[in-house]
This record gives sequence, structure tokens and C-alpha cells, in this order.
Amino acid sequence: MKTITQLNKWANAHTNYGTDALRVFLGAFLFIKGIDFINQTESLVQIISPIDTYGSSMLLVHYIALGHMLGGLLIMLGFLTRLSIIVQLPILLGAVIINFVGDMIPGNLWQAIIALLAAVFFLFYGSGKHSLDYNFKLEM
Repeated sequence: MKTITQLNKWANAHTNYGTDALRVFLGAFLFIKGIDFINQTESLVQIISPIDTYGSSMLLVHYIALGHMLGGLLIMLGFLTRLSIIVQLPILLGAVIINFVGDMIPGNLWQAIIALLAAVFFLFYGSGKHSLDYNFKLEM
């Protein structure tokens, strides 16, 4: 807990609108990807099929779509950002790995890598000063 408090103090001292815009953009990207996965469930099942060993593809599809939508919304608002990022990390790691297991699509690989790097950054950085987390902390 002490480490998170120190990271929050450092992030709030070094925050600017650029990092907040990046957080909002990451959240919007993940939210849109979640909607896209809901609209294209069949293609997502085909992508997951190389690693589907126990018939859990529909469970993964729902986890991915809902995780992206809810997590993206929370990241955009800056509410429970680190928890939302922790939920996103397995999905983003899987997106990078699936490009090597299945057919590699360079555009999707770069999207997954950039989103993963941004997620890892915000895992350590946190929500920043212009977020709901910061506003709720001020009210306490």
C-alpha cells in the first residue's frame, strides 16, 4: 500500500493533460474494441480457436468483450484505473500472443503491443490528477 501511495504522489506531481489524454484514448480504444468484439463474435471465436482446449471459447469471448467495455469506460473516467488495467493485462497479453500462434496480422499486432505498453504505463502511473479517483480522494 505504501508503494501505491508513493506512486500516486509522484504521478500527481508530474501529471499533465497529455498523459490524461493518453489514458482517455486508451480507455476509448478498449471500449470500442469491446463493442467491435460483440459485433463480430464469430470472428473472435475463430481467433481464439487455436488455444481453445476445453470448449471455453464463449467464456473467453464474454470476458474479453465485457472486460474491454467496462474496463475501457473505467479507464476513460479514471476510476479504479489500476484494477481495470489488471483486468486488461491478460487480454492484451493474449492479443499479442495470438498473433504469433495464429495468422499474424501486423496491424493488429502493433495495436496490441501499443495498448499493452500503455496499460503497463498506467498500471504504475495510475489515474493522474484529472480523474475521478483524484476527485474522490479530495472529497474524503
